[in-house]
Amino acid sequence: MILVAGSANLDFVVRASHIPSPGETVLGRDFKTFPGGKGANQAVACARCGGVKTEMLLALGNDAFAAPIEASLKSAGVRMHVLRVPDQPTGTAFICVSDAGENAITVAPGANSCLHDAHLPPLEGVSHLLLQLEIPIETVVAYARRAHAQGVRVMLNAAPAQALSAELLSLIDVLVTNEEELAKLTNSSGNIARCLSQIAVACVVVTLGKQGCIARLNGEFLTQPAFAVDVIDTTAAGDTFCGVLAASLSRNLGMQDALMQASAASALACTRLGAQQSIPTQAEVQAFLRTGAVFSEAQHATLRQFCGLQNQVTNPGQIS
Repeated sequence: MILVAGSANLDFVVRASHIPSPGETVLGRDFKTFPGGKGANQAVACARCGGVKTEMLLALGNDAFAAPIEASLKSAGVRMHVLRVPDQPTGTAFICVSDAGENAITVAPGANSCLHDAHLPPLEGVSHLLLQLEIPIETVVAYARRAHAQGVRVMLNAAPAQALSAELLSLIDVLVTNEEELAKLTNSSGNIARCLSQIAVACVVVTLGKQGCIARLNGEFLTQPAFAVDVIDTTAAGDTFCGVLAASLSRNLGMQDALMQASAASALACTRLGAQQSIPTQAEVQAFLRTGAVFSEAQHATLRQFCGLQNQVTNPGQIS
């Protein structure tokens, strides 16, 4: 079983020709609300797409924004541990999605900021604790400390980017970042391989958008090129990746297989609008993989070069 502890937001989404630059007003088009929040998105991905038993600790206000979030999690089969915070609103996110599928997001944490150490439920039966950084960092450290002490594997999606203490890094089994978060985490402008070498975590996974993703596992580098899809909205693509990666690892898949499953799921999420609404089912991912996507050694080599690994050998046992 996976326990996700983290944020839950109601997303306010506007589509526009492009994302506004500072001081610019852009006339948008469609407006919709969707259940979101990194924690809740990842919980939905674990349950619906990853196919594993999933529970979530979340905080919500006593307001109308909470209802669609709870309904979405329940529909996905996620068992909820809800902290109700009467004097705080449910978290919200304001998202502009461009015609190219890129997004800009501003989050108002609200009730999410009220999760503390005492709220973590018992960890009996939990194989992985999945965390993000949209709740207080002190709470993240406390949860990771308790899970680590009880032999539960800790996976952290280091987003939104911020500094991580040496103690927190020592408690993490799997760290997931994107390219920008990796650069901020290491305070480095070097290539990806050099940045990865600076992080004292046994397994680090970096998502690279249209390039694919790379993992450094006990000193070995594994690459997974991206699946080609028609992108509509990248919102929750990274969360889908994290949730399916956690679910795959909890099912004892090897890292290379887990990267492929997570990459396929996140690619499908990009073909749909919204956050949790865009997350595919496990059956959809398997059908997508059966269409015969084949990645050549040349594609792996290109990705390795992009990451600064030109002189590294091919992934042992790589999936093509």
